[in-house]
Amino acid sequence: MDAPKIPLPHSKVGFVGLGAMGSPIARNFVSAGQPIVVHDADREVRRRFIDDNPTATSTATTAELADCDIVVLVLPNSDIVDQVVLADGGLLSCLKPGSILVDMGSSVPARTQAIEKAAAVRGIDVVDAPVSGGVVRARNADLAVMVGGDQSAIDTVLPLLESTGRQIIRVGPVGSGHAAKALNNLLAANGLVAAGEALLVGRKFGIDPATLLSVINAGSGRNQATETKYENFVLSRNFASGFSARLMRKDIGIALDLARQLDASTVLGDALGRVWGEAVEDLDPAADQTEVVRYLEKLSAVTLDENALPSLSER
Repeated sequence: MDAPKIPLPHSKVGFVGLGAMGSPIARNFVSAGQPIVVHDADREVRRRFIDDNPTATSTATTAELADCDIVVLVLPNSDIVDQVVLADGGLLSCLKPGSILVDMGSSVPARTQAIEKAAAVRGIDVVDAPVSGGVVRARNADLAVMVGGDQSAIDTVLPLLESTGRQIIRVGPVGSGHAAKALNNLLAANGLVAAGEALLVGRKFGIDPATLLSVINAGSGRNQATETKYENFVLSRNFASGFSARLMRKDIGIALDLARQLDASTVLGDALGRVWGEAVEDLDPAADQTEVVRYLEKLSAVTLDENALPSLSER
């Protein structure tokens, strides 16, 4: 089925950040009929995107997005967002009043709110619209998008969001989307680690991991990790979900920092943050989130690799 055409014929849309998630999201905009101007710090990344999407154009600087009505950001963290938006020569210094800045990355809620306050002075709206679903769902325009911001600004950018997301959930004011995303990832990371521990105990007992995974998915213990990540990326030893362990650590940290700011107890979350942090330091810097299971295997001295001996200590 062809993607729906976006009813934004009079809007010029800029797009900053063509990474693992940014590229498919930008491609969804193009496929839906929206002309875009893209920017990425990596010139080669820009070139490849234009080669694959010839109706799009590119720019070497964010200053050249000054006449855009909407600028979408898909950037790794709040430090980079602040640099792109708030620094001298950044987007807030050049965008026109009435334009809308949409942050679709995973940023710190309080820092998103700070950008919203700075943008309001210049008559610019901010919408935070982080996504969940990973690279595969991004390629299929099947993401979940959690949105925070002013109602009229959200209504304006909604056709864009609908071109890349199957579910668009309005969460609340600016910052709410980023808070929801971090809390979602806190839970997702917890599910991945908890399932890994259960499967490793089962393996030590002598239960085949694939068999135990089937039991879990047929029972009340199932979660998103057991239903998708373990078969596709862990038991297969593929470890290529498209989302890095370091980025997940960042999101876990955002959620736990938010809890501390609100004086909310996160006993399990704190334990998860410690384990995930240790795993990231132990793994390769580019490790996928699912490779955290490798660290759990190391702690348990057993592997879920069906082609290896059960005990790592025996190898």
